[in-house]
Formats: sequence, C-alpha cells, structure tokens
Amino acid sequence: MLTKKQLDLLDFINKRMARDGVPPSFDEMKDALDLRSKSGIHRLITALEERGFIRRLAHRARAIEIVKLPESLGGRPAGFSPRVIDGDRPDATPGKARQVDRVDIAELPLMGRIAAGVPIEAINDAPPAIAVPGQMLKGAGKHYALEVKGDSMIEAGINDGDVVVIRETSTADDGDIVVAQVEGYEATLKRFKRNGNMIILEAANPAYEPRVLPKGDVSVQGKLVGLIRTY
Repeated sequence: MLTKKQLDLLDFINKRMARDGVPPSFDEMKDALDLRSKSGIHRLITALEERGFIRRLAHRARAIEIVKLPESLGGRPAGFSPRVIDGDRPDATPGKARQVDRVDIAELPLMGRIAAGVPIEAINDAPPAIAVPGQMLKGAGKHYALEVKGDSMIEAGINDGDVVVIRETSTADDGDIVVAQVEGYEATLKRFKRNGNMIILEAANPAYEPRVLPKGDVSVQGKLVGLIRTY
C-alpha cells in the first residue's frame, strides 16, 4: 500500500525515466512534489524501496531502478506477468500456470488512527491517501481507511498496525464491527450491539470489558468491510 506522496513520486520517476532514460535528481523530485527539503524525498525513496517498488543501485549517482508499478500507474512492470500454480482443480494441468486476473486499485483517504483498545482520538480532517484493492469497496457509499492502534480486536483477526477499510454509514446491525464515536470526540473500533436504550461496544479480547453507553452518546461512523496487513 502506498500513500499519495509515495504514489506521486513513483509516477514522477517512472515518467521521467520513460522520457529521458535516467531518473530525476533529488532536487527535481523535491520541486515536483512541492516539498521543502530533500529529506522528505529520502524518506519517500526509502519507503518505496522497502515496499519493493524501486531499487537503488550501489556506487552510482542517481541510480534508481523501477522494479514494479501498482495497477493505478499502468499495471505490472515490464516483462513481468504474475502467475499462480493450479492446484487440484479438475481442469488443472500439472506443471501449467494460469494467468492471474488484473486487480483494480482504488485510493482511499487514510483518516488517521482508530483505537482498538481505549479510545484515543477522533478521525482527523486532512488525510493522505492509501491504495487498496477495489474489491474491498463493498456496497454503495463512501469508503475510507484507518490504521488500527491497540489489541482489543485481535480475536476478530484485527491486529495493532493493521489498516481497516470502512464503508461510511450511520447505521449498524447487532454484531457488526463499526467505527463508533463516543460522546462526540472519541473514536473506537468495536463490535456493535443494542440493549434497549443502551449501546454495547464490545471488544474481541477478553482482557477488555464491554463499554455500555446511552444510545445518545454513541454515533456510528462506518462499518468494517476490509483489512490490509503489512508484514
């Protein structure tokens, strides 16, 4: 997954290499992304290298090689075609590979951190973007992404540091995992349940007690539809 700045830099490098045959200088990258210093470019380059999109060649100035591109920038790297080995499907031929379908990529605003534990902060207003598989965007309405902080949802398969994909909605059914805003400012990721005029925000970790709150103190801001984990 890439932030918008990382995606913009990769796009700029790719276009300049296609045009000139060599990557742009760090000053040119800084100016293209409207950054104040080259240290920001160094951080973006390092992030792209760690994620396997580029490779820096040792002992050569301005030596950057593009290893792969996300689908949003034109698909697969030149000469590379992802394949998987067929398993025990009836039509599988031993030793034969089949083409993997193209995966659509969508950009969602990364709205900040969401607490899976004690609520820590509400959603912020000036988010960067993150690339997610398009098939995660289930149903109508807007979607956004949040980074999970805490371990209260681990038994639901949601770990600290995961990015959750949320469909914006103000309603939820019992058992849904939702982004709930508590008393107008605290935001938390919990399983939603009703009990008369009370709302129960239930963790998926026995170390955390359920929070029981008056209906008027809880507003649903979205429902979990997907999860991204980086190893």
